[in-house]
Amino acid sequence: MPNQHHHIETDAHIARIVLDKPRKGNYVDDAMTGELFEAAEAINADNDIYVVILTGTGKYFCQGGVDKITRSPAEAIAGIDRPVIAAVNGPAVGPGFELALAADIRLCADTASFSLPQIAEGRLPSGGATQRLPRIIGRGKALEILLTAAALTAEQALEAGLVSAVYPAAELDKAAVKLATDIAAKGPLALRYLKEAVIKGMDMTLEQGLRLEADLYFLLHTTADRTEGITAFREKRNPEYRGQ
Repeated sequence: MPNQHHHIETDAHIARIVLDKPRKGNYVDDAMTGELFEAAEAINADNDIYVVILTGTGKYFCQGGVDKITRSPAEAIAGIDRPVIAAVNGPAVGPGFELALAADIRLCADTASFSLPQIAEGRLPSGGATQRLPRIIGRGKALEILLTAAALTAEQALEAGLVSAVYPAAELDKAAVKLATDIAAKGPLALRYLKEAVIKGMDMTLEQGLRLEADLYFLLHTTADRTEGITAFREKRNPEYRGQ
């Protein structure tokens, strides 16, 4: 069955997941969530994809969604083993904010905003905001945002460290592609292992994290990509990685 709520574009080792329900503000429900899990599975199985961009159609990134659904849409994005850049092109509300939090890097348009209104409605976020937001911006600021249900402007999000950069709306997509292209020029297996080391290491002791880093370092040395990287460096040419 064709995807009805999002579409994927792939070019130059970059996959773009575009939330595509503009009439409903790219609102996430069970149907879209199922599609996002299918997209994540397909991306993880495709060695030709090195980096992923997540964005929305129209003036919204994601205007919200059903909080308590079978699976959290944010978990689909968090389950992608390639670097994920969220290009937040407009308001990211509730589950939409949580989708952005599940990405590895966040850029946003100057028209973007970020809010978690659940507590004002007597509810709790259920897509990881209480865990991911403090890890990204620190406990104190995260609690302020969560407890007050206040919306952040793009500039406030930048000041808080939630996003890496703010761009005029018309320039956001170009900036996201430029960043993705720069990352995709690196070794694809090294990118995956690096992401794994950082994400998993945050839940480990320092000693355990260092051991994981060492294991992944030596594992990378057994790959054809690592050999190609060394050979290309010696031959003073651009490497031709194959994700193997």
